[in-house]
Amino acid sequence: MESILIPLLTIIAIDLVLAGDNAVVIALATRNLPIEQRKKAIFWGAGGAVIVRVTLTFIAVQLLNIPYLMAAGGLLLVYVAVKLLIEEEADENLATANNLYQAVKTIVVADIVMGLDNVLAVAGASHGSFWLILFGLAVSIPLIIWGSQVISNAMNKYPILVYIGSAIIAYTAAKMFLHDNEMNAFIPDAWNLPIEIVVVVGVILIGKFVKSSRLKTA
Repeated sequence: MESILIPLLTIIAIDLVLAGDNAVVIALATRNLPIEQRKKAIFWGAGGAVIVRVTLTFIAVQLLNIPYLMAAGGLLLVYVAVKLLIEEEADENLATANNLYQAVKTIVVADIVMGLDNVLAVAGASHGSFWLILFGLAVSIPLIIWGSQVISNAMNKYPILVYIGSAIIAYTAAKMFLHDNEMNAFIPDAWNLPIEIVVVVGVILIGKFVKSSRLKTA
């Protein structure tokens, strides 16, 4: 049970941490619609985006079986974890839709373009279990759709939540790197925990350094 619970909680945490992009996409794409159409656009747009994201995550899980690709994905996910810490603001240039169809299309397309980090992180945390991905998304989707704005505001109000989320993603990145069959062949198991700690602490320190440097030069 514990072996399933930990990846499941990790997937849910990743989905919630990265829900800020969803909140911005939904808010900007639907802001000019009447209230009733806005509700429909959020439902159908988020639903369509989730279906596409599940499909892409399943493909990503299969691709991660290719030698060294999981390790490469782990390194890319380290970048995502740092980016989460230093990202200052969302893209305000996202097109605002004037009708239901445009809004749904905007939400789905923008989510595909911006969702690589989520797909990669969830694929790594699932350990290849497609049903774990589905269950994790089933639990987190309602929270993302109806609570993404609340989550986004909470992360702005309590910066510690951003650091916790970034640490979770960094930990997932380290796990992906270490679980690559090619890497696992010459990295002793005794090194796993120290490497995971170094990656998590390193990501947080780099994120803090880059962010403080930007503030000084601003």
